[in-house]
Amino acid sequence: MGELVYGSELSKELRAEMKLTVDQYRQKGMRIPCLAVILVGDNPASLSYVRGKEKAVASIGMESRFFHLPEDASQEDVEKVIAQCNEDDTIDAVLLQLPLPAGLDETHALNTIDPDKDADGLHVINVGRLYSGQKGFVPCTPAGIMELLKKMNCSISGKRAVVIGRSRLVGAPVARLLQDAGATVTVCHSKTQNLRDICKEADILVAAIGRPNFIDSSYVKEGAYVIDVGINRLDNGKLVGDVLTEDVLPHVTAITPVPKGVGPMTICMLVRNTLYAYEERQS
Repeated sequence: MGELVYGSELSKELRAEMKLTVDQYRQKGMRIPCLAVILVGDNPASLSYVRGKEKAVASIGMESRFFHLPEDASQEDVEKVIAQCNEDDTIDAVLLQLPLPAGLDETHALNTIDPDKDADGLHVINVGRLYSGQKGFVPCTPAGIMELLKKMNCSISGKRAVVIGRSRLVGAPVARLLQDAGATVTVCHSKTQNLRDICKEADILVAAIGRPNFIDSSYVKEGAYVIDVGINRLDNGKLVGDVLTEDVLPHVTAITPVPKGVGPMTICMLVRNTLYAYEERQS
């Protein structure tokens, strides 16, 4: 029987360590780290995510500032707020909550964020830093996945890794991080043929396709490490991942559940990126 590795538990451990660091800064009389969160519109899911991020920031003693723009805000309105945050020396990191309302250019808005305050690691300069092996901000979900693999005691170097999904938020950057860690990486997507056979060869399987309970035991190699990134809500309201956990669990070394798996680690890595931004600016 495989091990269920909870991101919710690992997140608590990492946040406790970060809290000690922030407390030390406060005791020295230093300004504490600050994250600016920008939300456009009233999407209920986005509002929930923002509240969760604010709570996580507060839990380690950092400051957050919330900028809430109306649904009909223009591109200029959004980028004006971003510019204000860029110029404010008391703000260390900036998060633009996605998705933006229809009609707004997400890529252009993200690229107006100061790359040295880019909490989500999505600015084109930070993407370039990631792919060229330079120090910079790493997107939060991929960074959380790497921490979960570490918690699983998974030695990545030399392993065969398969990533299902090639999005710029998860699939592409986590494939790069796995490659940098020494894995041989295959990225699969909607056009991939013989998907089951490819997955069956993976020592590390990352599922990020947004299809509920799609991956069952027939896709999984015995003893594999499985990261389930999917968050899908069924008609009955139940939250499930891309992996049929009950079916897969007896065959793997370790797997992340949904919920309480990757999600809490994404928020934890946002906090870590904010602390990193603060420390880089202080130095």
